[in-house]
Amino acid sequence: MKLWLARHAKPLIDPGICYGRQDVAADPAATAECAQALAGLLPAGTRVTHSPLQRCAQLAQALRELRPDLAYQTDPRLQEMDFGAWEGRAWSDVAPAELQAWTDAFAEHAVGGSGESTRQVMARVASAFDGLQGHTDTLWITHAGVIRAAELIARGVRQIARADEWPIDAPAYGQWCTLELQTPS
Repeated sequence: MKLWLARHAKPLIDPGICYGRQDVAADPAATAECAQALAGLLPAGTRVTHSPLQRCAQLAQALRELRPDLAYQTDPRLQEMDFGAWEGRAWSDVAPAELQAWTDAFAEHAVGGSGESTRQVMARVASAFDGLQGHTDTLWITHAGVIRAAELIARGVRQIARADEWPIDAPAYGQWCTLELQTPS
């Protein structure tokens, strides 16, 4: 089976702002462009599962208008990391000591004091990943952090301890990647 991992279109928020769980809209034209491209590629029978945050829900709705034949559902496990008190702040305003504390205890540190830890994100995404059904291609409309976690999980990595183990790359806004997954015999 193939797992498509699509990142929402560019959010309507100033550059440099931490917006993980903040529910911001995405650029409508870029969302439509992404939906159009995906609509022509997704095979019949693909399941579409998306984060409930509006930047992902917008893309799911735009795709649904083009491909009403696909099955759609929302899954809160596909939300971006909760950055706690950092949400809505400029990254440049986060104290270096706060960032260092996260780096030093990357797996367990509650980001922004009250947000999620990387371990919690990995467990949440693993739960969604483990629920993928057999031979059915699936599209996740989600966020960069979830895509990075899914890529690790697909390689058999369920936990990481250090920040340097976290993938740097993720699809750009409105882009996607695919994972070929083994299906049970």
